[in-house]
Amino acid sequence: MTTKTFSKDVLQLDCAAEVERISRELRDFAQKCRKRGAVVALSGGIDSSTTAALCVAGLGKERVFGLHMPERDSSGETPRLSQAVSTQFGFASVMEELTPILESLGCYARRDEAISSVIPEYGPGWKAKIVLPKVTEHTGFNFYSIVAQSPDGALIKERLPHEAYLQIVAATNFKQRVRKMLEYYHADRLNYLTTGTPNRLEYDQGFFVKLGDGAADIKLIAHLYKSQVYQLAEYLGVPEKVRKRSPTTDTYSLHQSQDEFYFSLPYEQMDLCLYGKNNGIPAAAVAELIGLSEEQVERVYKDIDVKRRSTLYLHSNPHLVAAIPEIRGI
Repeated sequence: MTTKTFSKDVLQLDCAAEVERISRELRDFAQKCRKRGAVVALSGGIDSSTTAALCVAGLGKERVFGLHMPERDSSGETPRLSQAVSTQFGFASVMEELTPILESLGCYARRDEAISSVIPEYGPGWKAKIVLPKVTEHTGFNFYSIVAQSPDGALIKERLPHEAYLQIVAATNFKQRVRKMLEYYHADRLNYLTTGTPNRLEYDQGFFVKLGDGAADIKLIAHLYKSQVYQLAEYLGVPEKVRKRSPTTDTYSLHQSQDEFYFSLPYEQMDLCLYGKNNGIPAAAVAELIGLSEEQVERVYKDIDVKRRSTLYLHSNPHLVAAIPEIRGI
């Protein structure tokens, strides 16, 4: 591709052909694994909703089972939106409330201990999230900060020491791992496949929890940029209120967008940066298309490489000391 032909149209999908391709792959894989259907953990977001719609397209609604798994930090709209998806596509689902499980594991207590080490007044009734500076506006070493909101609405922002950051992330990772544990329970009970819901941007950049939302038997949209997932969502009839929801981690008690937590830019720009990086498009051409400077896109390109290196282990299988000949493969 030349820079002259580079435009936003490069991410345009033939939705009918793509749905047919994914459906065929899903059916073939389920048959090889001798599985009867698929379980989808529904978050009320675009990725899990589109994954559920693709499972219905490929297997039929009778062979899809949905899980709604809110916890006390989830947005109030999360269960409403996730249930709208199961209702829209007509597949069976169940509500699994995670708060008691997470409390028993010390998820909230361990997280709050780390936050209190930085903001001593933090306590009951407070809300919090962790944030990164935008790579396009920051030329130095990226570091996380904790943003906390008191019950009266006052905001406090403090830089996170590395130890506190690691403890907060380790504690909140319980959420994704408990959800996956329940997903595998229902998959084993039904003899179904488990599904992963990361899009290409999340998969490439390691925006998932190992053995949490990163674990799955099949990942139907990991090859698709998030912009393309939105195209499929509209084509498949995912409810409009889900398609209009802003991408969020829905992990912290204080509302948090994905780009302030992990990505450098909103997904519309980030997709084109990742496409440009993957296809050797000069930063200047990408910058002109998305309204940034060449220097800013160069920073995003560097950040893509950094995240690929630092999250490589998330994609790796358990390391074996000695090679064992593969017995079988699918």
